[in-house]
Amino acid sequence: MKDAGHLFRFAGLFVVAFLVFLLVRGYVVPKTFGQYGHYRGAAIGDIAKHPVKFAGHQTCEGCHTDVADTHSKGAHAHVNCEACHGALFQRLPATPQPKGNLYERFVALIVPPIPPDAPLLLHAEDPTSVTPTKPDTLVLCARCHTTSAAKPKGFPQVDPAEHMGGVPCETCHNPHSPAMGSDSGGGAGASPVAGGAK
Repeated sequence: MKDAGHLFRFAGLFVVAFLVFLLVRGYVVPKTFGQYGHYRGAAIGDIAKHPVKFAGHQTCEGCHTDVADTHSKGAHAHVNCEACHGALFQRLPATPQPKGNLYERFVALIVPPIPPDAPLLLHAEDPTSVTPTKPDTLVLCARCHTTSAAKPKGFPQVDPAEHMGGVPCETCHNPHSPAMGSDSGGGAGASPVAGGAK
């Protein structure tokens, strides 16, 4: 046991390191971590504090009843307005945030702030003040309908270059009810055009 001093010093160093670890952990790990298993219990509350961005299709349908009627009968009936037209960014009053622990202060430093309200907010509150820009259907429709092996077989898919040839989708399809037919005419003033299966 002549070298036992080395073992005691190593054990003491280990205990000190463990105590420092517990102290640092108390400052860094959020208080509610582990409340619901391996999760931070306050995460849901933190997410709920973010301002609401999507107003819901009911907000649009309140004024655009003619479009809502066409939309409800078409293939896009289950696609919300804001999926194509952008979020309405409904504003909520800001709530004062209590100072968090070291972890929460660090996250506040590295997470970018929420961008300012978009002009569409003004359209929802005062429709005459801002007219939203019309989505470019050449780009917008291709996001969902470009051919991909990962999509279900029954999902309408096209090769945009071959199918559209640079012509906007709304020339032949009404985006709110895109199936080809008498009630699915193109955009404003456009008449339905017979299309192929591509």
